[in-house]
Amino acid sequence: MSKTNSGNFFEDFRIGQVIAHATPRTVTTGDIALYTALYGSRFAVQSSDAFAHQIGYSKSPVDDLLVFHIVFGKTVPDISLNAVANLGYADCRFLAPVFPGDTLSATSEVIGLKENSNGQTGVVYVRSRGFNQKGAVVLDYVRWVMVRKRDPKSPAPAEVVPQLPRALAPDQLGDALPVIDVRKYNFDLAGSKHRWGDYLPGERIDHVDGMTVEEAEHQLATRLYQNTAKVHFNQFSEGHGRFGRRLIYGGHVISLARALSFNGLGNAFHIAAINGGRHVSPLFAGLTVFAWTEVLERAEIAGREDVGALRLRTIATKDQPCAAYPLKEGDAYHPSVILDLDYWALIPR
Repeated sequence: MSKTNSGNFFEDFRIGQVIAHATPRTVTTGDIALYTALYGSRFAVQSSDAFAHQIGYSKSPVDDLLVFHIVFGKTVPDISLNAVANLGYADCRFLAPVFPGDTLSATSEVIGLKENSNGQTGVVYVRSRGFNQKGAVVLDYVRWVMVRKRDPKSPAPAEVVPQLPRALAPDQLGDALPVIDVRKYNFDLAGSKHRWGDYLPGERIDHVDGMTVEEAEHQLATRLYQNTAKVHFNQFSEGHGRFGRRLIYGGHVISLARALSFNGLGNAFHIAAINGGRHVSPLFAGLTVFAWTEVLERAEIAGREDVGALRLRTIATKDQPCAAYPLKEGDAYHPSVILDLDYWALIPR
């Protein structure tokens, strides 16, 4: 019996299967420093204990996407070690703040399976949950991933594709965030004067700046999250694959786009939910990422006078500045588009 783990292939999954993922992870200020070094995120609440404490937090919370990546990384050895690509996300809720010193663990339930027509791969849908050391759920999301088959001749399971909501309702967003004292929110120190009421549905924001991705950076980032997917690390195997080189982890693109969005959305400090997301095309080292955002909706949150919600659609591109807001060419995405992310962010009123 082998003592090593070669990962699950498509035919190893079954509907209703629940997997408890290995290696709980205590989040430290070192993790936060590395995350800042990788992306340069500047949101004041996650950058300054003093700023966060002033508005009502005990201390600065961990960036929402760092929480997402750590929980995601727990799932990779069991779900996507043999993945071809991570395809998308939906129904993602950040349910409680995480602070340095908290320990995160994860479980996943298989909720859908669909073999692809080529017989070589299939799509696996899972609902993953991240827990803190007290057993409280801090993150709940669905993702679907294309996974290789071990044996192309193995019989396909019955097809099950879960029905997922297009977007979460605004009344599902407010519980995870403590009530903040907007009177003590220093907009000068936050780097932006714009509040919830300053954004209008249909408005488009070019985040202007770009960041070139280096090979070492995305390798370091993926190791930071303990994400062991072969497509990100193993040039020996990927050199014989479809692209001939390692893919950059899709979450790396999300964090780059989020960091870039500070220029124009500097007070949208908390991601409350991800309604849906697609990694439209791959990104490789040496390319430059740009981003722009459309405001889809502005919503009040029942019982909350301190913050409101903005439903945002952030588009990331490769080697394409966003002044022209590239998105579609006919029915297809513009060739430069690498990410299409629909999410709710909370911002002071």
